[in-house]
Amino acid sequence: MGSHPPVEAHEELDSTNAEAWRRAETGETGPLWIMARRQTAGHGRRGRPWTTSSGNLAATLLMTTAKPPVEAAQLSFVAALAAAELAQTCIGPGAARLKWPNDVMIYGRKAVGILIESGTRPDGTIWLAVGIGVNLAEAPTNVERPATSFAEHMAAPPPAPLDALEILAARFEHWRAQWEAGGFAPIAEGWTRLAQGLGEPCEARLPNQTFRGVAEGLELDGALRLRLDDGSVMRITAGDVFFGGPDAAGH
Repeated sequence: MGSHPPVEAHEELDSTNAEAWRRAETGETGPLWIMARRQTAGHGRRGRPWTTSSGNLAATLLMTTAKPPVEAAQLSFVAALAAAELAQTCIGPGAARLKWPNDVMIYGRKAVGILIESGTRPDGTIWLAVGIGVNLAEAPTNVERPATSFAEHMAAPPPAPLDALEILAARFEHWRAQWEAGGFAPIAEGWTRLAQGLGEPCEARLPNQTFRGVAEGLELDGALRLRLDDGSVMRITAGDVFFGGPDAAGH
């Protein structure tokens, strides 16, 4: 389905991101998708464990870019868009929404994890490991926020991991080409169409502070624009966001 970089499938790896990291450190440039049917040491943001159960998708795109690090980080939005479109394809229109910055939510519960790691090559370009984990068949239960799987919302069985990756990789390539040609603007537009919580009360939890206001939208660099209660605008560039007001911890 569509064109995309080649896929290398493994029965088991410690982590697809770790494998991409090792390849990058030995000089591989990609683009190459690395997929594992099982991960023994998968992880998400801030080192949180990410378990890959049988039937779920764990894949990482190893690629190189000449863009500066701040722009390269925008690929997390590209990954989120591609994963959301995979969910819409499998479950139906309207099933998936995006919560800043790159959480893919299916009817309010998280179904996808995205982690981008990177390093600098001797020539000054950046290698990227764009890791995407999708709960196709099963959702973890020992997580801090409610999770779901594609299977919970499908009458037929969910796609096999390789079949899901065919769709995901093609949609990622579509949005990556848009990003290469037009910068972040087309990505922000696509993301906003699927965004959850814009115009709603929002709580942004930063490492040392919590701010409350209304989420207004994306800045041109991907930051979340938060209108505080006193009318001022704050740019959120990192942290966890929750929607629904002061008691939004579970949302």
